[in-house]
Amino acid sequence: MTAVLELHDVTRVYGDVQALRGVTLSVEAGELVAVVGPSGSGKSTMLNVIGTLDRPSSGTVTITGHDVSTLSDDALSALRAQHVGFVFQHFHLQAGATATENVADGLLYTGVSRRARRERAVAALERVGLAHRVDHRPHQLSGGEKQRVAIARAVVGEPTLLLADEPTGALDTAAGAAVLELLCELNDAGTTVLVITHDLELAASLPRQVRMRDGAVEEDSTSDATALAASIRACATRSPR
Repeated sequence: MTAVLELHDVTRVYGDVQALRGVTLSVEAGELVAVVGPSGSGKSTMLNVIGTLDRPSSGTVTITGHDVSTLSDDALSALRAQHVGFVFQHFHLQAGATATENVADGLLYTGVSRRARRERAVAALERVGLAHRVDHRPHQLSGGEKQRVAIARAVVGEPTLLLADEPTGALDTAAGAAVLELLCELNDAGTTVLVITHDLELAASLPRQVRMRDGAVEEDSTSDATALAASIRACATRSPR
């Protein structure tokens, strides 16, 4: 298989704080990975480095074969637009915009026409089960629906890699389970997904777990064939839509 993401001996230092300490990690195309750890473990810093929102102090980060340290800011923006989708815990939706307009914003820097952006946004909302909410604004949506809009915005550009930062953290149990099910469905359709979480139960339900502590990878484990099949079934049936 082809590595979508590779980190080699990555560090990130802020003043006297070493947030990442020699992180080495490889994620292949089509994987579904949980990056888990307590607050302060370095997982959010690693997310920012992986998503090219921050540059490492040393080491290399390669996304779809591109060494990001060699890219200009404009080239990094293009790489994000083409290959990386972000889902955040608190949605980051524009309050005055409809669901369609929020999702279409995910295509602003891709050169797609306004009409095509709207068409693709509606298709993405249909994909996440929100065909009946395309003209609703965030205040008219439940928490779970807002997160689905955020996921639609993240995948509307068909990214190679989807980064989900605590995607269920602001949701109740049922809505969180439904969002996790959707992430599993997207992965099953071919999207490589990294879920950043402090939720050990959520992490345990996914096929691969990367455990962070004190800025370093403490453990990297993959379920065996039997456990993997069980986890995928559990992921797909956690909650009805």
